[in-house]
Amino acid sequence: MTPDDFAQLVRARRTSMLVDRDRAVPRALVQDLCDLAQWAPNHKRTWPWRFALVEGEGRARLGEVIADAMELHGDPPEKVTKARGKYLRTPATLVVGSAEGDSPLRTAENRDAVAAGVQTLLLAATAHGLASYWGSCPKGANDVVAELCGFEAGTHVAAIIYLGWATEQVAPPERPTAALHIVD
Repeated sequence: MTPDDFAQLVRARRTSMLVDRDRAVPRALVQDLCDLAQWAPNHKRTWPWRFALVEGEGRARLGEVIADAMELHGDPPEKVTKARGKYLRTPATLVVGSAEGDSPLRTAENRDAVAAGVQTLLLAATAHGLASYWGSCPKGANDVVAELCGFEAGTHVAAIIYLGWATEQVAPPERPTAALHIVD
């Protein structure tokens, strides 16, 4: 891969849920994406990544667990209702967790490593022709989502990623030029 090929891949990645809802994402492909995510930098080699693939009826169960937590948290009824069905919008949902560290610093480093891994995963998904959307776990729902996914207590749900086969291309948004400060 050339630097131009890589730049093209990075610029091709879009946040999109314009997907074929009926075409399954092969589990082996999702496993490959997760394996690639673990190549992100990881200080002290704590291997903090946690993954759970939610598909089929599990997507509705995820929506129910999240909606119930949102309701307890006092979210507006329309948001709660939307949450019950939103995970059915794509054929696969990947929940990515970050394991708790042995200190606050290590926990922060773990979350950084997991976030870097999620970007790697999203780029790989794009290379395979998948559309993706990185969503966050709603306030108050982290622990019930982590439990549903079989993650250890203390795991932070870093991403809820919608995955599906792209049906349309999404135009790139305008981006500002990066501000580069020079320190001599």
